[in-house]
Amino acid sequence: MSDLVFDVLALVCLLLAAVLSVAAGVGLLRFPDALSRLHAATKPQIFGLLLIILAIALEERSFSTLLALIPVFVFQSLTAPISAHMVGRAAYRTGQLNTDSLFVDELGPAIERSEAQRAGETKGRDPEESRP
Repeated sequence: MSDLVFDVLALVCLLLAAVLSVAAGVGLLRFPDALSRLHAATKPQIFGLLLIILAIALEERSFSTLLALIPVFVFQSLTAPISAHMVGRAAYRTGQLNTDSLFVDELGPAIERSEAQRAGETKGRDPEESRP
């Protein structure tokens, strides 16, 4: 009886992960700008992966399988938000976003300060010094 319960739980986890994947795909197609699409792509990814790993662990019922799956989840949890952050910054800098959808623009002032600082550094340099 317990095997049936574990199998049903694994099936439910797989179905929920599939629903999250479909929701992410619909969000990628329907959302208007890059930042919204990133949100649709990365949020369900981590939870969907967790559900897939849980389904595999419930189906296999092996500690060694679980130990092999934990690094997969850890590395995905570390790399997905970082890559989404970098793509979001690139989209912001290239103007591929809807600024009306931003409630607070925290990146704009930081970019302006950075550009002003770079402009100040290049003004003080001698053009002869920058040549190789």
